[in-house]
Amino acid sequence: MSVFSSLMQRVYRAAFVLSILIFASAVQADELTRGDYQLGSGDKILISVYGEEDLTIETILSDSGVINYPFLGELKVAGLTLSGLENLIVGGLKGDYLVNPNVHVSMLEYRPFFINGEVVRPGGYPFQPGLSISKAAALAQGFTERASESKIYIVRGDDPTQARVKAELNTKLRPGDIVTVEQSFF
Repeated sequence: MSVFSSLMQRVYRAAFVLSILIFASAVQADELTRGDYQLGSGDKILISVYGEEDLTIETILSDSGVINYPFLGELKVAGLTLSGLENLIVGGLKGDYLVNPNVHVSMLEYRPFFINGEVVRPGGYPFQPGLSISKAAALAQGFTERASESKIYIVRGDDPTQARVKAELNTKLRPGDIVTVEQSFF
């Protein structure tokens, strides 16, 4: 086997592994948006109805979780999944306004997550699917010298009790989560 063919095999193998990682990331993002992800205040969505340009809107959910939709008025959408919102709009438009509405709801931008405590730049950051606490710390320009990588706590944005739970660096984040990095004594 020549050096060239050995090199090409490694390149093909690397390309194969990369394509699997990209596919897995896309599947995870789709599961987050289509699965059990519940809409909440700060999410930016696009609602489109095929063939009905004036029923297509782009909106950010308010603090009350309500949107104003043409013909249907105010809709309480906080807590619904994307497919649940699609069904709500189809049910409202079908019959009175359209015979068979083809509605699609897509996520344009998730609500932000927050990281505070012993990171260089604490604050709110745009959520991205697949985000872990270590990646969130990197977005906040890393840990300070006094940060404790073992004293990290998270309050889930979708937890009504707002319970503070101990977390690890590889803990996956969700939109609206609040991460606190405590100080180390040593």
